[in-house]
Amino acid sequence: MNETTETKPQRSRAAKWTRRGVIGAGVLAGGALVIGVAVRTGNPVGKLKPIVAPGQDEALVNSWVKINADNIVTAIVPHCEMGQGANSTIAQMLADEMDVSWDNVRVMDAPADGNYVSQHAARMFVGPGTLPDKPNQVGFMEPTYDGLFTQVAKLASAYITGGSSSVRSTGQNGMRIAGAAAREMLIAAAASEWGVPTGEIATSDGMLTHASSGKTATYASLAAAAAEQDLPRAPRIKTADEYKLMGTAAPRKDIPSKVDGTAIFGVDGGPDGEDLRYAAVKAPPVVGSSVASMDASNAKRMGGVLQILNMGDFVAVVADSYWQAQQALNTIETTYTKTEIDHLDSEQMFANYTAALDEAGDSGGKSKANYGDAADALINAAKTVEAEYRVPFLAHATMEPMNCTAWVRDGKCDIWTGTQVPLMSRDGAAEGAGVSADDVTMHTVFLGGGFGRRLTPEYANQAARLAKATGYPIKMIWSREEDTAQDFYRPADISRFSGGLEENGKLVSWNNIHCTDDEPAEAPLVEFYDIPNVAIRGAEVEPPLRLGAWRSVAHSQHGFFVESFVDELAHEAGKDPVEFRRELLANSPRHLAVLNGAAEMADWGSELPEGHGRGIAIARSFGSIVAEVAEVDMTDDKPRVVKMYCCVDAGFAMNPDGLTAQMESGIVYGLTAALYDEITIKNGAVEQSNFHDYHMMRMDDAPEIAVQIINGAPDNLGGAGEPGLPPAAAAVTNAIFAANGQRIRELPIAKHFA
Repeated sequence: MNETTETKPQRSRAAKWTRRGVIGAGVLAGGALVIGVAVRTGNPVGKLKPIVAPGQDEALVNSWVKINADNIVTAIVPHCEMGQGANSTIAQMLADEMDVSWDNVRVMDAPADGNYVSQHAARMFVGPGTLPDKPNQVGFMEPTYDGLFTQVAKLASAYITGGSSSVRSTGQNGMRIAGAAAREMLIAAAASEWGVPTGEIATSDGMLTHASSGKTATYASLAAAAAEQDLPRAPRIKTADEYKLMGTAAPRKDIPSKVDGTAIFGVDGGPDGEDLRYAAVKAPPVVGSSVASMDASNAKRMGGVLQILNMGDFVAVVADSYWQAQQALNTIETTYTKTEIDHLDSEQMFANYTAALDEAGDSGGKSKANYGDAADALINAAKTVEAEYRVPFLAHATMEPMNCTAWVRDGKCDIWTGTQVPLMSRDGAAEGAGVSADDVTMHTVFLGGGFGRRLTPEYANQAARLAKATGYPIKMIWSREEDTAQDFYRPADISRFSGGLEENGKLVSWNNIHCTDDEPAEAPLVEFYDIPNVAIRGAEVEPPLRLGAWRSVAHSQHGFFVESFVDELAHEAGKDPVEFRRELLANSPRHLAVLNGAAEMADWGSELPEGHGRGIAIARSFGSIVAEVAEVDMTDDKPRVVKMYCCVDAGFAMNPDGLTAQMESGIVYGLTAALYDEITIKNGAVEQSNFHDYHMMRMDDAPEIAVQIINGAPDNLGGAGEPGLPPAAAAVTNAIFAANGQRIRELPIAKHFA
């Protein structure tokens, strides 16, 4: 869609600045300053104003942040809130750089209209090597990268929340710069008006003060004058010792509405005043199949049923309520087209994986890391150790099942859904509704859990298709059974290891081959360990289920694989598991500090009750280093995790309470999968259906969790949402071995204690 203004377009003030996250500024008609990191050059006022600044006395110029006339600062954040608290932390970073009171800060979700893509997130996902080491560094290639990745972000619809990236990309390299620029422009405006040097003006809590003259002013009162100041090319970013809000447990802005019940989640959303209809859906159980026939004779006679549709790739019932729709759907008899995997089960799938590993042998497959001479070092080692590990497919099991409300009319489409990719969902809805993406309005809502599941747009496409086909505004809700059967799963995998030890127990050879492609590619790597000879390879397999990003992605399985094998090597070397790792981490000081932190928290080496064991594991993922110690009670007929000790170095904890909460959450999510869960296949279809056969950890089984934070690299932030998960499984299985000598090499743990 072309963007126009009533007057002749003027070159944006942001356009002349080719800094990372180009800075732009302007004034609301009511006297409020708007300033921020421009999402692109040009002037999107016409499109953004009705959404971001709808008041009659407001106007908008490219911006992530606005200061209203009442001195309230609003951060416009291009990420989704799904319980992780990142949007609040990003606003906290901006407020600190601006010297604004946290009480006067608000958070607004950026509109999903294509203008608020995050080029910082795009750079992290597509070109991580292009991000600066520190915020606001001036680099020779910055202008080129900014332009490139803004376009990449737009083409890829990169309004994305995932990869534990929000704070360390948009927050560190976008919002902090916007806040610092606003503060410098306000100071310059005050200096000009008061006739004093800028260096004599202090800022605090949204106020400017000149001590010797006694003059003070609110930010809002100088907004118009500030907008006339030259844009700072490289605003000065605070150092860690200057932080006032960053590094504190500032209360999250999303919590009050979740406590009082006013928060709107996807399942709550919809058009006001419209008579919604509800849809329940069921897709073919086997990947690649479609609906061959449908007998809906019983469903047609049920109360409240309005329409029954065979959409080819799924069947739907539309009714006056969701319960009526789901009950009617349950009576429909369907048959499906045949596929090549109709007779496949989990046992045969793993046999295929084993055959792929056997075919790759000692040197085949795709090389993922190769330095030194791992094969030769293994041959000449004093002792060799071999092990094979296995993990199943895993579902996401978000608290809120997939759902979407769609309203298609007059060539337009409105969508209410919880999604980690609003622009991709917009595109999916546009395809389903048969309209242009520019004619789709995405209504932002909270997500009832994401964990990577809501990185796909298929449910928005389904809802839009149903709304178009029926003529109703449709609220489509997946049952828990549908949610479990139609997920995009964490891959199942088999990983084989062989390692070589010298006489003194030093690890000199590391050989690993596994079956899945890794996302991220670093997941199976062990470069932080001092191992001179390493070979890591992947064998090619064809998974029978749809795969997707699952919390911590490939780190979830490789954390278990790698740290289980390290523990086995320690045992064969006759060394304590912590001491063995300490020797391997001698050249990785941040890792070593985290390992020692977790060991000290758990009082490693002290006496435990009879039947108890401790296990340790460490992993680096998404820029954060996490070590965990599990204490497990094996005195009953099944393992009970009593305590989890977690030490994390995320570079710098912008909000320690938020980082702690994410570590606790990642641990519980990881323990749930490690202890109980697997998705199995029979006749090509998923066997599990609900929480009776795909279990969640309950409160009475949850361990006591202690978290310690190390701020080991303030300018090099790591993620929070996922890094707590990868060490959890290995810490527990290593603790089981310490307690009773039983080595668990296949998850879930429960299958070994039936």
